[in-house]
Amino acid sequence: MKLYVTFTSPYARLARILVLEKALEDRVEIIAAKTRATNSPYYQINPSGRVPYLINDSGVGMEDSQLICAYLDSLDGKPRFHDPRRQTDWAYQRLEFAARNMCEGICVWVREMARPPDERSPTVLAHELARAQRMADEFEGCVADPLMQGEPTMAHLTLAVALDVAAKRGFGDITVARPQLAAWMRSVSEFPSMKRTAPP
Repeated sequence: MKLYVTFTSPYARLARILVLEKALEDRVEIIAAKTRATNSPYYQINPSGRVPYLINDSGVGMEDSQLICAYLDSLDGKPRFHDPRRQTDWAYQRLEFAARNMCEGICVWVREMARPPDERSPTVLAHELARAQRMADEFEGCVADPLMQGEPTMAHLTLAVALDVAAKRGFGDITVARPQLAAWMRSVSEFPSMKRTAPP
């Protein structure tokens, strides 16, 4: 299998984490994709140009980190991060999708800041900054929930990746003044898969 990634994408990082957590390094080749470039050869592989993108052993390509992570997790028939019982556990689903929404908002901010200064939208930047702060307040109260403790789930990984991209891409450390969230993040950051996939 081939997994196309960039090493700064939090979504590609989630797929890379699953490769490690499921001990798939010998089955999945990680390939750096050149995105956001005119006429990149990668566009012949994945026309949308997004990452991650997985080509499975049958030569079938699939896009979107949620799909790819679920697929990788299921290969051994023993999903750890996509327990079927969680599909109708609405308390858990709420946490996972809140983490994903937080990550998406931070990514919007990062992309906006990557524009030339005169093309950035102050309205978008302020909106995403305020959204992330509100959600961080929410997670400050949620990380003590038993669902966010114990063995890692996709909710754990998604929240941790979101917090890490914020801290390392100029958004800022949004665990500051949130001691429970900060302690939780320190714990999850010790996962070997988190350390090995840390962005450059």
